[in-house]
Amino acid sequence: MKLQLTTLTALVLLGSANLASANCPEVLDFEMRKLRSKDTVQLCEAYAGQPLLVINTASHCGFTPQFKGLEALYKEYQGRGLHVAGFPSNSFKQEANTEEKTAEICYINYGVTFDMYSEIDVTGSDAHPMFAQLAEAEGAPRWNFTKSLIDADGNVVAKFGSRTAPEDEDFRAAIEAVLTN
Repeated sequence: MKLQLTTLTALVLLGSANLASANCPEVLDFEMRKLRSKDTVQLCEAYAGQPLLVINTASHCGFTPQFKGLEALYKEYQGRGLHVAGFPSNSFKQEANTEEKTAEICYINYGVTFDMYSEIDVTGSDAHPMFAQLAEAEGAPRWNFTKSLIDADGNVVAKFGSRTAPEDEDFRAAIEAVLTN
């Protein structure tokens, strides 16, 4: 009897894992390592069912000061359900040489508290699959600090280029439109 219950329990757990994966939007079905950490995050577990702003970042770019505005935006909207995730990238040859330096620029220089992940490629054939999917939906990033807005259902609903500042009215209106409360 115990073997049967263990088998049944395993089948139930396997079934619920498959159900969770089936309910995971494809764009979030990835595990990513946090910036300057050994810890990883299942993006579905962290963000599914909630609006998410995805940004490809770089530490040595003319748009790097946007970290300050993005952090302010995150603090303003996090209580209403918005998550922000930054993905450092050297795709445009403007990322720091080490992860430690990237972390210093984000966390110390700009006081970033939103989620930051380890460096990935965001364009071309080497693009991380998440960014390849974002490119299919809204086009590949043309530069650093491209912002993709994903609604609570996992749909990419808007993309804003590097020149769109976090304070931009249209950008903020798009965020307001996907907030859960």
